[in-house]
This record gives sequence, structure tokens and C-alpha cells, in this order.
Amino acid sequence: MLRTETAEVKDATAPAALYRGKVMHARWRPVQHRFTYRVMSLLIDLDRMKEADRQSWLFGINRAAPFSFHEGDHGDGKGTNLSQHARRLAAERGIDLSGGRVLLLCYPRVFGYAFNPLSIYFCYGASGNLALLIYEVRNTFGEMHSYILPVQEGSAGSIVRQSQSKTFYVSPFMEMDTHYRFSVSPPQEDVSVRIVQSGTQGAMFAAAFRGRRRALTNRSLLGALFGLPFLTLKVIAAIHWEAMRLWLKGVPYVPRLKQREI
Repeated sequence: MLRTETAEVKDATAPAALYRGKVMHARWRPVQHRFTYRVMSLLIDLDRMKEADRQSWLFGINRAAPFSFHEGDHGDGKGTNLSQHARRLAAERGIDLSGGRVLLLCYPRVFGYAFNPLSIYFCYGASGNLALLIYEVRNTFGEMHSYILPVQEGSAGSIVRQSQSKTFYVSPFMEMDTHYRFSVSPPQEDVSVRIVQSGTQGAMFAAAFRGRRRALTNRSLLGALFGLPFLTLKVIAAIHWEAMRLWLKGVPYVPRLKQREI
């Protein structure tokens, strides 16, 4: 029997799901600057990709499709098994993910193209508690860096708060000597991510995403195709458009120094 879309929205056991919502960027120094745009993210269980590949004829795993997910877009970029990649990073920090799930929140490819400024791995232990978050950051120079942060006990099911010094060059209009504060509500019916970047004078920039879960079905993907037809092109175009606006506002240019990108 076919389930209704309403029932599917609440299906938390599906190997892949969509989160539709908005991204917000706000800058307070040295100038004020703010923008928002609608996006659709993909949440995929990295140990159940064969099942996810059968959820919709519009969606494919490691193959061509209108919407798709390719392991080579993440991790080391060589198509390495991403579940094993996350588990190896966890093991290097003394965290055992045996018997637990690894979920990845990212943008899907749309007609073969994707750009993910930030992808987040939600890594759970055998008990079902969230044990580790991996923030995989990409810049427009084709480089990637991961911030790998263990989750403190007692954080599961609530907002996870973490912090990390910036070590990876992202924007030519953002200083390197800054600090990130992450506030993440793990994916359930909703998911939210907020990152505040601070310097010596305090908070200077914030980025946030909040999305509502939708089932990954033919119907939801067709809706996205018509409602967000240029999703990934919009992401990269927005990055360059907002960079030009910052330049026109006179924000100082920060040169890219390779020795800082570690």
C-alpha cells in the first residue's frame, strides 16, 4: 500500500530524507551585511546508501540522476567509503562508533553539479547517543578541511554547543585569527545549525540554517525541481555575488596564505 506524503514526512527510519529551509548570513563588522535564501539539504544514512538509491527514480547514489549523492564529493574526494572515513576519524580520537549510525547533512547534486560550503556528519554510538560531529568545510579554491569535535555526554537530544579556532581559509573577506562557536540541533523533524565567528572585538559574523524534514520521494523531488531548480548554482552564485557586495562596501581583502590552511 502506498503511504501518503504526510505519513512519509514523519518517517524517521528512511535511509535518506530532505530538509527544506533557509540559510541566513549576517555580518556586523567592519560593515553590516545580511542575506537569506531558500535551500534544500539532503540527510543520508551512510550505511544504507543502497536502500536510499531505491527511494525515488529521480535520485541516485554514485550515478547520474536529476538529484544525486556522490561519495567523491566528500571525504578525501576519491570516492572513499564515507562511513568508514567518519569511523576512522572518530577512532583516531578514541571514539568507537561500532554499532552506531553515521548520517551526513549536505546539498545533493542537481543535474550533476554540487557545491557544499559546509557538510556535517552526525556520528552516533551503539547506544544511540550522538558522539561526534564532523564539520566538513570547502572553499571556492577546491580545498577542504574538517573540524572534528567530540560531543560531550548529556548533549544528545538537545542543542549541541561546540567551539573551534579557525584554521582554514574560506573567504577573502574574513580574518583568519578568529574563533567559531557552533550550535547544532541534530536532525529530527527539524534540523538547525548556527555558527558564530568572533574576533578580538567580539562576534563579527553568523551563518545559520534551519530546515523542516520532508520525505525523499518522487513528489518531493519534483516539487524541489520546480521550486528550487537551480539550487547548487544558486549557492555558488550567492557566494560570489555577496563577495562582490562586500568588496563594494569596502571590506578589507584578506590574502590567502597557504601556510595557514592546515
